[in-house]
Formats: sequence, structure tokens, C-alpha cells
Amino acid sequence: MGHVFLSDAAVAALTTAAPRAKAALGRATAAAWRSGALEAIGDARPPDRPGRPDKPALLPPRAVKKRKITAAPEGRIALLHALAHIELNAIDLAWDAVARFTHAGFPRGYLDDWVRVADEESKHFLLLADRLDALGSFYGALPAHDGLWQAAIETADDPLARMAIVPLVLEARGLDVTPPMVAKLRAVGDDASADILRIIYDDEIGHVAVGKRWFDFLCDRDGLEPVSTWQDLVRRRFRGGVKPPFNIPAREAAGFSAAFYGPLGDAFEAERRVAAGG
Repeated sequence: MGHVFLSDAAVAALTTAAPRAKAALGRATAAAWRSGALEAIGDARPPDRPGRPDKPALLPPRAVKKRKITAAPEGRIALLHALAHIELNAIDLAWDAVARFTHAGFPRGYLDDWVRVADEESKHFLLLADRLDALGSFYGALPAHDGLWQAAIETADDPLARMAIVPLVLEARGLDVTPPMVAKLRAVGDDASADILRIIYDDEIGHVAVGKRWFDFLCDRDGLEPVSTWQDLVRRRFRGGVKPPFNIPAREAAGFSAAFYGPLGDAFEAERRVAAGG
């Protein structure tokens, strides 16, 4: 790997454009950190945007077509491609959390947690990329969107906002939507894809827990009330709204109670009903 400092290795992963190479470098860096072969932190700064391959083409979110999960492979390929793109972004979001906030006053456990998240996101991407290959496709074959990295840009100035938005809105949303996708994949006989999504789901309960742990740490350190602080940050820093229905048991397993997101979900539903004419 050749890096002496964790921050340099994180930036190297961020700037690597080839997706499989990015994921492999992430896994190697995490292994070196766990073993103690890489232990110095350093102060390398992350780029504003991560390295990306020429394909997939990046479109506005609404321009990316959604496909239904059916026995025919096209819809499943579209789903798995979209999920692989999310996981590729998640690799970069995790390494950005390491490099950008290395000296934000966190204890070393923060780095341990986010290196583990980066490792698991790398594993998830490789599982999905391999599954796309097995179905006769590949990552990059379909368009994708750039909405996820927007959350990184909009929270680059504040680790509290980053913890509030990326793990506790975006990853928590994954806990809500993944079980129905697993059920649909099993219903059409694609147990191989369903098993991968189950691995991702189980790991991402832990990722939401990581975000909650360090959000709470910052609130406690700075004398902030967690629930109202989170709700205020989400209203100001996240454009999409917090959408029900919620997977309350999975969120509870991550230590994320409905006191945080329930009122925002109610507000989202009320606005939706008004927009729909009652």
C-alpha cells in the first residue's frame, strides 16, 4: 500500500477512480489499520470530489429510470446497479469522514469506526459488482445520479452535520427500504442477490449506530440537546425530507429512537397530503 499515514491512505482511496481498485485499496487500508501496520494519522486533506470512472454517466436523480424487480434480469440488474452506485459513494463518504474530520476533536475510536465502515462499504460494492457480472452486466453499464455526494459537499464544514445527515438520514433510509427489496428478490427466485442485500442490511445497522454514537459524542461535548439539534440540522441541511414508513426495530437496534425522526416523518406526510389535495 505504501502509505505511512491513515489520512494519506484515505485520500488515496478517495482519489482512485477505478471502482474495484478503490474498494480493494479501502479493504487493504482497513486491514493495515486494524493490524497496527498503519497507525500514524497524518493531516492529508480530502478532495472536494472523489475520483470517478468515465462510466456510469451521472444524471439528475429524477432522470434515472427505475425498474421493477421481476424474474426477467433487466429490473434486477437496474436495482443492483443503483445499489452498487450507492455503495461506491458510501466508500468515499466513509473515507471522507476519516480524512476531513481527523482533527475535529474525536478520540481514536472515531477513526476505528469509520475505517470499519469504509471496509464494509468496500465489501458491499465488490459483492454487488460481482453479482452484476454474474447476471451478464457490470457496474457502469447504466446511468446513475450524483445526489449522494451532494450530502458530503453540504456537510463538509461541520462534523455534527455530517453525522446527522449521512448515517442518520441516508443510511437509516436504507434500513427502511432494504427488507422489502429482499422479499421481492426472494419472490422471483433471486436468492443470491437477496443474500447480498441481507449482508448489507445487517452491516448498515452498525453504520447507523456509528453515526449516532459520534453525533451523541459531539452533542455531549458541546452541551447540545440531541433530538432538537438533529431535527434542526436535518431541516436546514437536507433537502429531501425524512420519509416514512420507518423500520423502527432496525433503527432501535442502531440506538436511533423515533423521538428523533418521528416528528419529521409526520411533517413529511402532512406536506404530502396537502400537495395531493387533502
